[in-house]
Amino acid sequence: MDLKQVAKDTAKVLASYLTYQSVRVVVAQLSETNPPVAIWLSNFSSTGKIQDGEAYIQELLLENQDLGFRIMTVRESLAQDVTDFLPEMVRTNIQQANMEHRRQHLERTTQLNWSVPSSNPETSIDSEPNLDNLSS
Repeated sequence: MDLKQVAKDTAKVLASYLTYQSVRVVVAQLSETNPPVAIWLSNFSSTGKIQDGEAYIQELLLENQDLGFRIMTVRESLAQDVTDFLPEMVRTNIQQANMEHRRQHLERTTQLNWSVPSSNPETSIDSEPNLDNLSS
């Protein structure tokens, strides 16, 4: 396993996600101050190109330089704020999630199934004993 490549891929995914969040912030701001531009940006962003944050910004800069720079500024600010506490949060969340998955798996594998019908209904745990067949 190439840990550097995993880290590089993770950083790329995180940058793209922060780009997406930045677009949401800017659209929300523009919805209050300039609704037509908010609609334009929302439509521009809804075509799926936002999956790759860097390609999205390159294309946005060609269409609307001011919005491109604004999103880059918001993204940089988000990255600064988020990355300070992200490593510990990720570790903790993964440890808790793994523990929960293990617990659920253990419960499923050790659970006794009490609803299995008996082959002889007279000897079933839930049935009443048949006293008619007993001789006195």
